[in-house]
Amino acid sequence: MDIAVVTGTSTGIGFATSLHLARHGYRVFAGMRNLAKAGPLRTAAQSEGLPVEVIELDVTSPASVAASFAQIARVAPVDVLVNNAGIGGATPLELTPEDEHRRMFDTNYFGAIRCIQAVLPAMRERRRGSIVNVTSIAGRVATPNQIAYSASKWALECAGEALAHEVRRFGVRVVNVEPGVLMTSIFENSAEATRYDKTSPYQPIMRRNGKLFATGFRDPAQPDEVAETILAAITSDEYRLRWPVGKDALGLSRGRPKISDECWVAMGDDLSDPEYNQRFFEYFGIRL
Repeated sequence: MDIAVVTGTSTGIGFATSLHLARHGYRVFAGMRNLAKAGPLRTAAQSEGLPVEVIELDVTSPASVAASFAQIARVAPVDVLVNNAGIGGATPLELTPEDEHRRMFDTNYFGAIRCIQAVLPAMRERRRGSIVNVTSIAGRVATPNQIAYSASKWALECAGEALAHEVRRFGVRVVNVEPGVLMTSIFENSAEATRYDKTSPYQPIMRRNGKLFATGFRDPAQPDEVAETILAAITSDEYRLRWPVGKDALGLSRGRPKISDECWVAMGDDLSDPEYNQRFFEYFGIRL
């Protein structure tokens, strides 16, 4: 039975992915920072008789990462790593404290790098394994009002693309899975940050970013869809680096390469809402 490690599994994508992989023949080690939240996943796995073991894993702690992967290595080498743990946020750069920026990178980027470095030597030596980075469409399209989050996901996108090149000769598959707006706690946890001050000079940008979320929430991709995409990405006979998930992710990923950088930046002009909405629809096929 292949061994899969999934990070950030207390809710959402990580929760769904742990169960989905277990249903398809993997023995899953489901990592979460706070084991007090392990009850729902343990109950769901037990109700289906699935081989899911919840372990304490804080990706922001080098000691926790080292201890957790040492524990798993005593059972068997890791065949699949799913880097899912992440935190969100939505404020303009001027209003984002540096420590919040650093927290975003420590979880979304460095947390994934720590886990990759823990599994890669054995994968390389065995000449097999898959690494899945759950990034975001904001890791493909530089997103105003979410600069810290977007930048951290861009960094992980870059690392995944370069790593895929580095380790291909060793039989290791690296993929980036790019969800759009999902109804998960990563957005609920950042709800306070998405509220805008009507007196702020950034109010139009903040409001329009909120409208994009609201549009996504009307027909969001579900965590189960991301889990299904992750399984497809690691088992597909034909390799593909990037796997967008959700209508908004598909629209943005297809539309952004078709317009110039200057066209994208010009969306920040002092446009009326109808003008902005029309451009967004023309570029990305998304009605705000």
